[in-house]
Amino acid sequence: MASTSAEIEQLTSGASNRIIPILKTLRKCFIFVLSLFLSLLLLLRPRRRVLPLPSPEEEASPAAPSRRWRRKMAWKLEEEDTARRRSLAEGVEIGEIDSRWSSFLFYGRRGNALFSRSWLPLSGELRGILIIIHGLNEHSGRYSQFAKQLNASNFGVYAMDWIGHGGSDGLHGYVPSLDYVVSDTEAFLEKIRSENPGVPCFLFGHSTGGAVVLKAASSPSIEDMLAGIVLTSPALRVKPAHPIVGAIAPIFSLVAPRFQFKGANKRGIPVSRDPEALLAKYSDPLVYTGPIRVRTGHEILRITAYLTRNFKSITVPFFVLHGTEDKVTDPLASQDLYNQAPSVFKDIKLYEGFLHDLLFEPEREEVGLDIIDWMMKRLDDVNGSVAGLW
Repeated sequence: MASTSAEIEQLTSGASNRIIPILKTLRKCFIFVLSLFLSLLLLLRPRRRVLPLPSPEEEASPAAPSRRWRRKMAWKLEEEDTARRRSLAEGVEIGEIDSRWSSFLFYGRRGNALFSRSWLPLSGELRGILIIIHGLNEHSGRYSQFAKQLNASNFGVYAMDWIGHGGSDGLHGYVPSLDYVVSDTEAFLEKIRSENPGVPCFLFGHSTGGAVVLKAASSPSIEDMLAGIVLTSPALRVKPAHPIVGAIAPIFSLVAPRFQFKGANKRGIPVSRDPEALLAKYSDPLVYTGPIRVRTGHEILRITAYLTRNFKSITVPFFVLHGTEDKVTDPLASQDLYNQAPSVFKDIKLYEGFLHDLLFEPEREEVGLDIIDWMMKRLDDVNGSVAGLW
């Protein structure tokens, strides 16, 4: 495996894995002092006199508080942006594909409309279904060629855009909680299984989507619904680009969750060795390329910290794939997951010299075949186990 001493930079498509360990203590002290200061500030501030609610006439007057107007304008702009993105998502060109494909809206656990897609083989019995959970800032439409490859092997494919991503509800690039994405993933899996009774289901997650899938599959009730999970370049053991960022993130995410931290992202950093794939990604209007929002960044740190502490409790069958030259997520963390997880059926493949977006590398066909081969091997194992019971 390539040396891990290479500089890791933070990108649009994920979070970096760089930190100065000696300053971890500074983070704790900083949080304590800042929390104490804010608490004293709240205690010492003068109490405001409670005013009566404004009458309808007062609310309609030009002197009504501008805060309410700004809030309404923000919601209006967000709704307009969602409508624009949904229209773009519906118009994504699937290209030459021998499949029955469609798009639809799925309503998540919190009532958000989540843009979803399906690609099904034209004929033949389904061997299984792969449900794709994309990575941070991208969208499900980017995986149409991978879906075509899966369909050719008689696997059905479903995919869902997260909240704030692709054609789904929410502010573009903003994730109020990755636990919402986990919960929506679970609900989406339940829906697909109910519509395809008896068909084995796999979950696929890329980058931060890999962290979402891993957390969802760590629930025993969800694990029981799955034949296995596939993780490409999963976001595990993620660290902030600088300790101060990690120190202020928990507080700042509460005070100004939608604030864009301009020092955290750099546009256009290579995530693929294919120049055309790289250009297509960063010029895609459905791919968020702005600075990462504070709450979103904090959620990535939170979920990856949770997963790292719980590697030894992962029992779901899994296949983890990672490029050794990935500058977004850490291939060593994937190796640690493989080494520490007690899953009976597990595999890992490290691709020498590959970058972050494995399914958009020049060798994408090879990566896709590796995933299909693993799922076939897993289904043979499941069928063999069932046959052994009789």
